[in-house]
Amino acid sequence: MQLDTWIYYTLAILVLTASPGPSSLLCLSKGVSSGFRSAFFTALGSLTAITTILTLSFTGLGVVIASSELVFNIIKWCGAAYLIWLGVQALRSKQTDFTKGNAEQPTSGYLSAFASGFIVGSSNPKAIVFFTALFPQFIDPSAPLFTQYIVFASTFVVFELTWLVFYGLLGVKTSNWLFVKGRAKLFNRLTGGVFISAGVMLSATSRS
Repeated sequence: MQLDTWIYYTLAILVLTASPGPSSLLCLSKGVSSGFRSAFFTALGSLTAITTILTLSFTGLGVVIASSELVFNIIKWCGAAYLIWLGVQALRSKQTDFTKGNAEQPTSGYLSAFASGFIVGSSNPKAIVFFTALFPQFIDPSAPLFTQYIVFASTFVVFELTWLVFYGLLGVKTSNWLFVKGRAKLFNRLTGGVFISAGVMLSATSRS
């Protein structure tokens, strides 16, 4: 792989991962309400899901999935429903303040955070379309494909995890302001509205 090819790919991935989305908001929310460890496991769940999408797209299965209207719509509607459900749960929450006493959670809490991150990360079928369209621009058919996959995947993992952890830390750092009594309700209203909006927007997406 040529160095300039990797640089162009890195720039494309930087734009993709730096753009805030549902996974970023979820990590931010977990950082506020449950602490950094919960946000980190949420980030790992999202990263696992999107890396799986990347792998499918690289191996060519992404083309099949992206070209199937049925599969595309199933993923889209399941993802939209889950985001809207998260939003409704936040809006219905009666919590009025956050406490610092939930930094340590049982293992089941971290598994739940990982699962939430995985569901949100895999809920956007546009990621499949993006990677399916992206890789042909950078793959060199004369070079070893496995080596290229390792380079592309590793680059994505580093940037994606860095940004998700950043949002998680941002949630932790801003939590002191949110620890003031009554502000948890405001935060839940804001995040609930954003999750519902993201779900509605996702439901309106198409393969084009």
